[in-house]
Amino acid sequence: MPRVSAAELEARRQRILAGARACFARYGYEGATVRRLEEEIGLSRGAIFHHFRDKESLFLAVAEDDAAAMVATVARNGLVQVMRDLLARAEGAGEPEIAGWLGTQLEVSRRLRTDPAFATRWAARSEAIAQATRDRLRRQRDAGTVRSDVDISVLAQFLELAYDGMVLHLAMGRPLADLGRVLDLVETAVRRPSD
Repeated sequence: MPRVSAAELEARRQRILAGARACFARYGYEGATVRRLEEEIGLSRGAIFHHFRDKESLFLAVAEDDAAAMVATVARNGLVQVMRDLLARAEGAGEPEIAGWLGTQLEVSRRLRTDPAFATRWAARSEAIAQATRDRLRRQRDAGTVRSDVDISVLAQFLELAYDGMVLHLAMGRPLADLGRVLDLVETAVRRPSD
């Protein structure tokens, strides 16, 4: 049997994650049966579950992958940039990427409300995003660009609420018009006022 390189294994893992993301977005966690996952990903259950123990592990890997990408963007450019990227993808109409990402976010939200074990496991991922937001705000405050009259934790919660609201707005299929200006307002609200 030929050996598979680490690069090939990683490429297959990413293919599985992308297909699973699309399947979970389309059918939800319960509706994403193994058969549907096989069809979406284009691999057998053996190939899929060689990389992931079970459907639960696969879903968690998709959600963790999205959370890690979000933490990296927050650390580099802030939570408002995550929202701007999300809006840009949504405005690109028809991109399965936004539907997949949004579907994953909505499924995570649902499971946080209904599955205490999942909520416990997810707490560390959620805290990583919150910590990246607070760290970014501190760096920006030290650079003199973020307002100093409001505690960092309050600014972070404000941004998290704006993000949650945007996810809900997109999930409801509401119009995208003016969301860029809304994000400008959110960004202005955390910036240090001009003298």
